[in-house]
Amino acid sequence: MDRALFAAATGMAAQQRNLDTIADNLANAEVVGFKGSAQTFGELVAPGEPGIGTVALGARVLFNQGKLARSPGPFDLAIDGPGFFTLTDSHGRLRYSRNGEFSRAADGSLRTAQDLALSGVRIPADALSASVSADGAVEITSAAGTRVVGRVRLAEFPAPEAMRDTGGSVFAATSEAGRRHDVVPGSDDGPKLRFGMLEQSNVTIIDAMMQILTAQRAYEANAKGVQAADEMLRIANNLQRG
Repeated sequence: MDRALFAAATGMAAQQRNLDTIADNLANAEVVGFKGSAQTFGELVAPGEPGIGTVALGARVLFNQGKLARSPGPFDLAIDGPGFFTLTDSHGRLRYSRNGEFSRAADGSLRTAQDLALSGVRIPADALSASVSADGAVEITSAAGTRVVGRVRLAEFPAPEAMRDTGGSVFAATSEAGRRHDVVPGSDDGPKLRFGMLEQSNVTIIDAMMQILTAQRAYEANAKGVQAADEMLRIANNLQRG
C-alpha cells in the first residue's frame, strides 16, 4: 500500500510538471518564432524491484515548423525549413533563433527585440529600402542604384532539441546539440528565406487545450490512487488496533 501511495503521488507530481509546460506553451502561442516544449517521463526503479513510480525527466523543445505569415515590417524575415538565424549579443557570444522580427539600429545592424545583432548583415545609411532573396542575398536600393551588401547564412545542428533555451525564443549551442553547420539557404532541398514574412509559434491553441485535458485526467486518476491507498492504510491500521 505504501508502494501504491508513492507511485500515485509521483504520478501527480509528474503530471503537474506536464501541466506547467503545456500552460507555458499556451501562454506563448502568439509569440513569433516560439517553439513549444513537451515533458518527457521515466520510470522510478528500486534496485532489484519493479517500477515504483514516475518521474518527469525535463522538457524537450519541439522544433517543428510554424506557419509563415505576411508581415509589414521592413526587415522581417522567416526561415522556410530547418535552421536558425545566427545572432551576436553585446559580449560577442553567438545565439540562435528562428524569430526574424528585425529592426535596423543606428549602426546599420539588424537587431532583435533582445538587441541581438544578425550576423553578416549591415544596412548602410544611404539605403532607401532593402530586401532579402531566398538564397540570403541582402540587396539595398539607394540613390546610386541597387547593390548586394551582405548575405544571411543559417546555422543547423544535428540535435537542435539539445540546445539551451535562453528565453525569448533564443537558444545557445551545447555540446549535446552537436557541431554547428553553416548553411547557405536557397538550394532545392534546403531551407529558404522568405522576406516580408514571419514564422508564427508552432503551438496551436486547440492542441494545447486537448493536451491540458489529457494531463488533468491523468492527474485526477493519480489523485484517486492516492486517496484509495490512503484509505487502505487507514483500514489496515484500524484492523491492527482491533
